[in-house]
Amino acid sequence: MNTSVSSPWGFRRMTGLVLTAGGARGAYQAGVLKRLGEVPALRNRPSPFPIIAGASAGAINGAAIAAFSSDFGEGTRKLAQLWGQLEARQVYRTDFRALARNGLRLALDLLLGPLLGAGRVQSFLDTAPLRAFLTAHLPMDGIAASIRSAHLYALAVTATGYHSGKAFTFIQGKPGHPLWTKSRRVALPVALSIDHIYASAAIPLVFPPAPIVVAGATAYFGDGALRLVTPLSPAIRLGAERVFAIGVRNQESAADLLRTELAADADIDAAAARLRSPPLAQVCGVFLNAIFLDHLDADVDHLRRMNDLVAAQHGDVQVQGRTVNEPMRVVEPLVVSPSEDLALIARSLEHRIPLAIRCLMDALGTPDAQSADLTSYLLFDTKFTQALIDIGYRDADRRIDEIEHFLVGAGKGAGAAARSRKK
Repeated sequence: MNTSVSSPWGFRRMTGLVLTAGGARGAYQAGVLKRLGEVPALRNRPSPFPIIAGASAGAINGAAIAAFSSDFGEGTRKLAQLWGQLEARQVYRTDFRALARNGLRLALDLLLGPLLGAGRVQSFLDTAPLRAFLTAHLPMDGIAASIRSAHLYALAVTATGYHSGKAFTFIQGKPGHPLWTKSRRVALPVALSIDHIYASAAIPLVFPPAPIVVAGATAYFGDGALRLVTPLSPAIRLGAERVFAIGVRNQESAADLLRTELAADADIDAAAARLRSPPLAQVCGVFLNAIFLDHLDADVDHLRRMNDLVAAQHGDVQVQGRTVNEPMRVVEPLVVSPSEDLALIARSLEHRIPLAIRCLMDALGTPDAQSADLTSYLLFDTKFTQALIDIGYRDADRRIDEIEHFLVGAGKGAGAAARSRKK
């Protein structure tokens, strides 16, 4: 909802950065941000995003940008460098021993669960290396420093509570920042730690539940995108009047898949030649897409409809005969999404997945080339992540005038925009 908070932070207009992604696709966001960091009006200056909201891999990227808010260009360069050097062994254990241990636990659960109790297996992969990687490379103390220096108003990181099923948005920000409690969403003020970032990025089933101490008790959380069906909401509720969001799904590829299914409905014989019963790997990919990729597009559509409603109203907005309690305003969105199908790129590089993990995925079947989404989430490989960084960089470069105008403003950005493009 376009609820209003008066800007308390010395910015003429509060701009929010929204990052919600899944797994290795987060490298695309790093590429977009790297290009933004090279804009002359932004280079060697504080971040243009006083509000940052992230979930899943976007929580990692958002924490990095927040920690380096004093020097936006330097922060974006370091983030892209980290993604470009990332390897699978830094995210999850890739040896056969780890998979065999999990397989044995699963067998015990299936065979002896009724007698000895089940629940030995919490995830498909052992992701302990990711926690160590985040601890080594995310300077979390930089977030508080950015807030003290007035370069950051608030960082919001969302994780999903596995007991309540609610989306918990953990916020570190300037004292007095907004908080909210809704039917499926809770916002809590915290000093963000690696635990929060790790929990937000814990892909369900693939990663184990992550413990976080909340109100003195330990609760368990998973990927923030699981229940955050309105990813723009945290930034807007924190006071953003504009939101810059980075998606990780190519819209044209999604439209192509839809056209294929519609053709299947119209021509049963042709469908039999093109479509087959999807293997489990393809079903898992669609499941992860529903968590990571579809929410942003739907939320942007909803925001634009709300903007039309607010713009058309004069005075108080009435909903079913009552006045809306929270003031409403128009919020400008700008979204950058991949110009290429990331699933196809992942399919061409799937041979680079560690052998033990590839054997596990092969057991799930071979999906259609355009539906190789599961691979794209787990392919933490330098060649794949660097390819995504390059695509993100090029996509931002093609729209750099529009982006700079959005971030810097017509008065400051018009002249600099022409100079910012690479020669």
